[in-house]
Amino acid sequence: MDYPKMRAIAEQLGAYAEQLEGTWSVEIGPSGPPLAMMCPSKRHEGTVRRICKQLDQQLLTTHPGYGCIPGPEVEHPALGRMRRPDAVVIPEDVLDEEGIAVDASHVLAIVEIVSPSNPDNGYVEEISEYPAMGIAHYMIVDPRKGTIEVHSEPCGNRYRRMDPYIYGDLVPFGPWQVETSAFRRYGKAGNDPA
Repeated sequence: MDYPKMRAIAEQLGAYAEQLEGTWSVEIGPSGPPLAMMCPSKRHEGTVRRICKQLDQQLLTTHPGYGCIPGPEVEHPALGRMRRPDAVVIPEDVLDEEGIAVDASHVLAIVEIVSPSNPDNGYVEEISEYPAMGIAHYMIVDPRKGTIEVHSEPCGNRYRRMDPYIYGDLVPFGPWQVETSAFRRYGKAGNDPA
């Protein structure tokens, strides 16, 4: 199926999802547009917020006019892919354009927080799709294990470089740094479960 048809189906599913209970997301992966329920936990959203705040402060110096934005769809029509990452680094004026999705050519970096309900998504499908889209920097944060992977140097459908970190590290991410000491893991005693 060609991308315009998949995109039309994704938009219909998105309109349908707005009428459903819960939070739903539509993405276009290798097998077409699935409708996937997302139930992000407070820990998930807290991690996204911490990362966006840190990157926004640094972007003022490294890339004025850019922001770390939670949740816009990113598409690459030639590849037939549309994803909704947890956060993207893009020019802020892209958000003023018509349409729903951000063209992947505008994206400097993507951040994904591993979901307890679909943990393999970031490590399997997206790890090959983001470099194919030309995304220079990809960070996977895994609150299940307290680990972070920073991927860079895209080449075809893979990243040549992967640097592992753990919660508590100061993590280099492209020209920025992310302090992870305040990140919280899923399901730790005395705290909300994922």
